[in-house]
Amino acid sequence: MAGQITYRSTRGGASGLTFEQAVFEGLAPDGGLMVPDMVPDVSKTFKSWSKLSFADLAFEIASLFCSADEIPHADLREILSRSYKSFTHPEIVPSVKVGDMYIMELFHGPTFAFKDVALQALGNIYEYFLKRNTRRLTVIGATSGDTGSAAIYGLRGKENVECFILFPEGRVSKIQQQQMTSVLDPNVHCVAIKGTFDDCQDIVKALFGELDFKRQYGLGAVNSINWARIMFQITYYYYTYFKLFPQCDGELSFSVPTGNFGDILAGYYAKRMGLPVRHLVVATNSNDILHRFFTSGNYDKHPVEQTCTPSMDIGISSNFERYLFYLFGEDPKKLADAMEGFKRTGKLGVTPEELQHARQDFLSGVAHEGAIGAAIRSWDQLHGYCLDPHTACGVHAANELRASSGWPQAPRHAMVVLGTAHPAKFNEIVNEALGRPPPMPEGLARVQHAPTRFEVLPNAVDSIRAYVEATVAQREISKDGAACAPSALLGSAPKGPGPPPIQAPADATGPAQAEQHQTTVVVSMGVGPKAEGPSSGDVPEPRIVGRALPVAAAGRPCDCWVGLWKHFFGN
Repeated sequence: MAGQITYRSTRGGASGLTFEQAVFEGLAPDGGLMVPDMVPDVSKTFKSWSKLSFADLAFEIASLFCSADEIPHADLREILSRSYKSFTHPEIVPSVKVGDMYIMELFHGPTFAFKDVALQALGNIYEYFLKRNTRRLTVIGATSGDTGSAAIYGLRGKENVECFILFPEGRVSKIQQQQMTSVLDPNVHCVAIKGTFDDCQDIVKALFGELDFKRQYGLGAVNSINWARIMFQITYYYYTYFKLFPQCDGELSFSVPTGNFGDILAGYYAKRMGLPVRHLVVATNSNDILHRFFTSGNYDKHPVEQTCTPSMDIGISSNFERYLFYLFGEDPKKLADAMEGFKRTGKLGVTPEELQHARQDFLSGVAHEGAIGAAIRSWDQLHGYCLDPHTACGVHAANELRASSGWPQAPRHAMVVLGTAHPAKFNEIVNEALGRPPPMPEGLARVQHAPTRFEVLPNAVDSIRAYVEATVAQREISKDGAACAPSALLGSAPKGPGPPPIQAPADATGPAQAEQHQTTVVVSMGVGPKAEGPSSGDVPEPRIVGRALPVAAAGRPCDCWVGLWKHFFGN
């Protein structure tokens, strides 16, 4: 079965792709998303997996979508076994009963968020293919908070990989920003965009749409537009079922906090494959485009509100296109027309029949700011369990649907809320709700005051394209012995006091002189004018101590940097 699966675009512009091609393609050339040409039916066989470890179960599921001709089974097993060794819980994804619900704790990975489950594996898959084919990969991803750090931890230090992560300036939690920007590996490049997550996501999609640029730099995706992200997340739906019903004699419902529709889409695929699922609950915050769709049939874009659940502050849910593909009867032309209309007008609607079908697939609920804080306080008081604000959205939605869905009375049934992040990642929000901060894991405590490195750039595709081009060129130079951060030229490095740029002298004429003036950006810790370090809870403000134009062997600034300087600052 696995060898028969190929991949196609939801909009019809690509088909017959292998798993490797689909993983590296990210966004399809026509702007669509890659989907398998068939969804395997395991309803008659999945019970045989009930006693498997998490890594072995991940192998069984992944091997359905990736044939042994592409990755031999022994290699795939080793990749997945290695991917979960950094998790701190022996079960990888444990489930904890709290009241009459279960919390699927997805935050025991290296960055304490559910994205680790897929991105640790995706990083290793990328590395496997790159070593085999000797190609370069330039990952460009957008994050509302957790994808960025999970992708960085999965790709840091990997050979022939450059990782660019865009995040909205001032719209992620302090710890989320620290996790991303304190990774100083030379192949990791964090960029704060003056805009929203949707702006970051639009830039990523625009760059993937520039096919010449995509091919030249070997662009790859880590966002859930990458099919492998969804595939790896299917695993924990099956794993949780086996933990709660070892005899495979029950039924589960899942309440999933979601903004980009990727996490719950994995549950949808699990159900299509044969997992006994009663309800899939779409739990949103005030940015409720998904809830509005499932209640009215209208998928209309609204301005993004900044909330206490920043990872869900998303106005357009990229993965929803994959679900619409199935809702529209796998008709790529109908979907392409609908998405083109949405791009033009910001509006998309479905027929009453299609809405009825969608409501059979999903329930939905919305949690506004007050409800989120109330859920955190209630579960602390009643159960002594600390929720992160995103998981609180899932709890609130499940509670709101108690009567209408009847899930508490269903026999041999369990309601599972996906615990998407450790509460300490949002300690300010939790502290506000409870009057005390949540316990801080050692791994998060370590990054709170670590040195950081990132750029701040305008919300413009041209700016990011130029930054990627310059950074990749500089990295190629640095491999030959030169070293200079892109911020040295762009003047867009983290804000803070520091001396003026050090200019390369015009009379430097030889390799010795050139080497002497190749100055790397030096990051020094400090907040404001002080140098002794930040106060508790502050995001450190790096200071640029020295910076210079990179100098070529002849003693002149490299052509690529001169071009970039002109792009930003003119002649």
